Amino acid sequence: MKYLVTGAAGFIGHFVATRLCEQGHHVVGLDNLNNYYDVNLKLSRLKKLQCFSSKQQSGSMVAGSDIVTQSHTSAGQFEFVKLDLEDREGVASLFATHKFQRVIHLAAQAGVRYSIDNPMAYADANLIGHLAILEGCRHHQVEHLVYASSSSVYGLNAKTPFATSDSVDHPVSLYAATKKANELMSHSYSHLYGIPTTGLRFFTVYGPWGRPDMALFKFTKAMLAGEAIDVYNYGDMSRDFTYIDDIVEGILRVQNHIPTQNSTWTVEAGSAANSSAPYRVFNIGNGNPVSLMDFIKALEQALGMEATKNMLPMQPGDVQKTFANVDDLYSVTGYRPQTSVVEGVANFVRWYKEYYQHVN
Repeated sequence: MKYLVTGAAGFIGHFVATRLCEQGHHVVGLDNLNNYYDVNLKLSRLKKLQCFSSKQQSGSMVAGSDIVTQSHTSAGQFEFVKLDLEDREGVASLFATHKFQRVIHLAAQAGVRYSIDNPMAYADANLIGHLAILEGCRHHQVEHLVYASSSSVYGLNAKTPFATSDSVDHPVSLYAATKKANELMSHSYSHLYGIPTTGLRFFTVYGPWGRPDMALFKFTKAMLAGEAIDVYNYGDMSRDFTYIDDIVEGILRVQNHIPTQNSTWTVEAGSAANSSAPYRVFNIGNGNPVSLMDFIKALEQALGMEATKNMLPMQPGDVQKTFANVDDLYSVTGYRPQTSVVEGVANFVRWYKEYYQHVN
C-alpha cells in the first residue's frame, strides 16, 4: 500500500517508516526539519531510511515542498518530502499527487514546557497542521487515519491507571490541549465524512534515536559530561515509560484495525474511546509506571556511574504520575507493550555512546 507518514525524521516516525518499508510498502515521509532540537539528528534518522535503496534519485518539486530523496528496493519504497503541515496548499497537493491509502500522522510541535514559552508554534503545527491532514483524508478517501495523541490529555485526572473512558477535559499545558483538540477534530471528521480515525495516546516514549529534550537523553548527556541532572518534584514522580519498539508495534497493529460505524453507540451509554462514527482512541503505554528515582537508577547502572542530582520543585505543566490502562489495545490487537525499563535504558545508552562516539 501507499502510506503517508508525517514526522518521518522524528523519533517515532522514522521507526514507523522503516518498518513499513521492510514490509514492502511505499512510504512518503513528510517532515519540516525544524530546529526545535538538533537537525543533524533528524537528518541521521533520514539517512537510515536510505538503506532501502542501492541507488537514489532526485525527486521533483511538489507544491512548494522539496522531495529530498526517493529510494526503493524489493523491500519497499521511501520518498522524503520537506513540507510544513500548515502549508495547506502544499499538503493538499501532496494528497492529490500520491493518492495515499493510509496515513500515519505523527508530526507535531512536541514538548510540554516549550509550549509555555512558544504557544503559537503549537497552534500552527498541531491545530492548523492536523486540520490540513484531515482535509487531505476527506478529499481523497483515505481508508484509515492513525494519529498521535498523548497521555498528557489526562491532565488533572488523579485516577490511575488512566483509561480511555476517563475524562480528559482538564489539560494542564497548551500542548495537552492541542492533543485533546486533535481528538475532537478527528471525531468531527469521522462523524461528518465517515473518515475512519484512530488516536493513540502515547505514554513517555524512550529508546535509541530518542529526542534530546526528553529526560533520558538529557540525563545521559549530563552524566557523561560530569554535570548534575535536574530532578523535578524532588524525585517524587513516576512515568509509564514505553520503549520505542513497543510503541511502533502498537501503531502498526492498530492501523490494520480500521474502526467502523456503530449505530447502537450512544453518548449516555457508550465509552468516550469510541463513537457511532468510525472513531477510536487507544492508550499505548507499558502499563507499569516506574518512579523517576528508579529510572535514574537504571541509567546509573547502564552507565556505570552515579548521578549528581539537583533536586528541584515541580515545573509548570507537569503531572506527578502517568499510568496507562491498555486493556482496549489488547482486546483489539492482542498486544501489550512489554519492554522493561532496565532493558530499554541499556539499549539507549549503547546507542548514545555509539552515535556520539563516547567510550566506556
